[in-house]
Amino acid sequence: MRKTAIFKNDLFLEHIPDFNHVESPDRLRVIYEQLEQQPLNELFLYPDFGPASQDSLAFNHTPEHIMRVAGTAGKTFSSLDPDTQASPMSYDAACLAAGAVTNGMEMIVNGEADNGFALVRPPGHHAEAERAMGFCLFNNVAVGAHYGLQKLGMERVAIIDWDLHHGNGTQNSFYTSDQVLYLSTHAYPYYPGSGGLMEVGSGAGEGFTVNVPLSGGQDDRAFAAIFKEIIVPVTRQYKPDFIIISAGFDTYFGDPLGTMAVTEQGFACMARQLVDLANEICGGRLLVALEGGYDLRGLRDGALAVLGELSGDPGCPGKVDDETLQAIADSDREVAVIEQVRNIAKRYWSL
Repeated sequence: MRKTAIFKNDLFLEHIPDFNHVESPDRLRVIYEQLEQQPLNELFLYPDFGPASQDSLAFNHTPEHIMRVAGTAGKTFSSLDPDTQASPMSYDAACLAAGAVTNGMEMIVNGEADNGFALVRPPGHHAEAERAMGFCLFNNVAVGAHYGLQKLGMERVAIIDWDLHHGNGTQNSFYTSDQVLYLSTHAYPYYPGSGGLMEVGSGAGEGFTVNVPLSGGQDDRAFAAIFKEIIVPVTRQYKPDFIIISAGFDTYFGDPLGTMAVTEQGFACMARQLVDLANEICGGRLLVALEGGYDLRGLRDGALAVLGELSGDPGCPGKVDDETLQAIADSDREVAVIEQVRNIAKRYWSL
């Protein structure tokens, strides 16, 4: 079985703890409660970790933005964006969330863990270099990718974003770079409005952004096909040194913000494809970072299913059986957008 590290901390529950917001502490509480029970509390590594440094945050964010978020510390309530708020401990939680990703990547590179899951909040993929938005204060995965390139000796990082919403902040962080491959499946047109087919990167980064915009209603088999036919082959050709997953569980069929029909089996299928790919091309180096997901049952069960794939332990509660996953992977569901994406991506990749 693989050594899977879980990055969790009660500080993440202190971000907007009393504000009536869909991105609530209960999102993590329902997962943490499961992890505290046997055998989950013994199956994984639960390392100590610290916040991202100011220098690490500055790899991706402007000093003005960092100071603006820091200025919310200790204040009862601060509004950073029409739907992005902060409470007294939000700045500390946001620094620790980014630190979970940077510390996790370092642990995996050093061989202290095979892979990991940063179970954090606030989420990050909407945060731009200069502003917070979409519930996100700092862009955790973008900070992590920069950290890998600047501090861990990496040359290429792949970020795969399966959240319901497009990760505008992540895309913009690397839009002109060939050192980060960004691939996203998301509802479109939908918040935040970015992520169209023709958004492929520019300059040195042209071809290193691959968007798969979806109309809604896509299920487990549709996502399995998208990963098998687009996400995996492009990432394989890119040969990253490390894979980061922006894992949103708001594509779950019961999500209040969602338009998709994914179950925990679908999340497991996507995770398995990427775990297998990481083992093939980059020594298994893979880190999952939590983004969205607002149906508590779907979030809990989806996260446990992904953890089952990360660990590979058949006794992991929530792990989907191999026969079910194989049936989903082999279903060959036709998804119209795949051909549209392929026609654009094949300018840069062999598909």
